[in-house]
Amino acid sequence: MTNRLRQAGAAITIFVTLSLGACSTPIVLEESYLPPTPIQQFYERPSSGAIYQSGAEVRLFEDLKAGRVGDILTVHLVEQTAASKNANTKTSKSTEATMTNPTIFGRPITRGGIPLFDGSLSGEHDFDGSGESSQSNSLQGDITVTVVERLQNGNLRIRGEKWVTLNQGKEFIQLSGIIRPYDIGPGNSVLSSKVANARITYSSKGVLAAANRMGFISRFFQSILHPF
Repeated sequence: MTNRLRQAGAAITIFVTLSLGACSTPIVLEESYLPPTPIQQFYERPSSGAIYQSGAEVRLFEDLKAGRVGDILTVHLVEQTAASKNANTKTSKSTEATMTNPTIFGRPITRGGIPLFDGSLSGEHDFDGSGESSQSNSLQGDITVTVVERLQNGNLRIRGEKWVTLNQGKEFIQLSGIIRPYDIGPGNSVLSSKVANARITYSSKGVLAAANRMGFISRFFQSILHPF
């Protein structure tokens, strides 16, 4: 009796462990949007008797556009997309077959005066389906990002985020991608449409976001796992 209880307890433990493992959500490692760590600059002690001092040069002409790791620039968000799709399908199929009763030596094959092999077959199938879908998105604003890497061809990899706390909620914008230095405007800014491999996230966290989120049971009945 004791062995049976132990076996039953072990089976229940294994079942609960597998159930929790199946229900757990896999951890997704998100990209860090922290700026790169600045490099500490070491300046040599100036020596007297010379006009030029190493590490204390004066730049008479300098481009104020971002071009080095750690520089910042502003991205103008001008995202606007619209998609529409309409599909119609209509099919029709009709089938008809007739078979007459054969005759042998001039006499039909019957049983009780009823022909055995006399009959007809017909069928008809119709299908009419239609579907329509439309979606539009718009995002406008500004976000200042940091250059995190300068590629060999001169392109710049940028990354940054902006958090805004409003009452009981937090709204944030995250952006990462690759830009060309030639697309940077005079005001040290670039359009989001010029960002390659752009990843733009706009979302919120807090009480309002939680209240606007569908519950677990509702999400289950709206998912593809529910067959009805």
